[in-house]
Amino acid sequence: MSSRVRGFTLIELMVVISLAAVMLGLALPSFKSFVAGQRVKTATSDFSLAAVFARSEAIKRNAEVGIVAAAGGWKDGWSVKFGAVTLGTQSAYKGLVMTPSHVDVIDVVYLGSGRLKTQAHIPGLQVSDEGGTASRCVSFDLSGLPKRKLGDC
Repeated sequence: MSSRVRGFTLIELMVVISLAAVMLGLALPSFKSFVAGQRVKTATSDFSLAAVFARSEAIKRNAEVGIVAAAGGWKDGWSVKFGAVTLGTQSAYKGLVMTPSHVDVIDVVYLGSGRLKTQAHIPGLQVSDEGGTASRCVSFDLSGLPKRKLGDC
């Protein structure tokens, strides 16, 4: 009777581990940019949804409802407010830079008609990661609906 030993040799195992390490090293940089892009996309989506919610509440209540930046700015989050009542909040996004299109924009206010209160300069929010590899913009059309797009505002 011949007995055959089944399994892997140490050399075969080391070759497979080495190949896996090389493949992981090649994939890691693109994975980091993918994750950064998804974080930026999530932040712009959350801000757009907050704007749609604020607009809906303004129409429903026939009163002013606004999205107000946190004390430290948009990067520290925001709140949807109806007067002194907070309808919703968003916490800070770590590792993201959020810059309003105009320096003095600390809130986005909707009238009861669903239109933006300030028509002189329509606000926008530029969201990018700290490395600058991913960037998106949330802007508003004349009716107050938010629009998301790649790139700068």
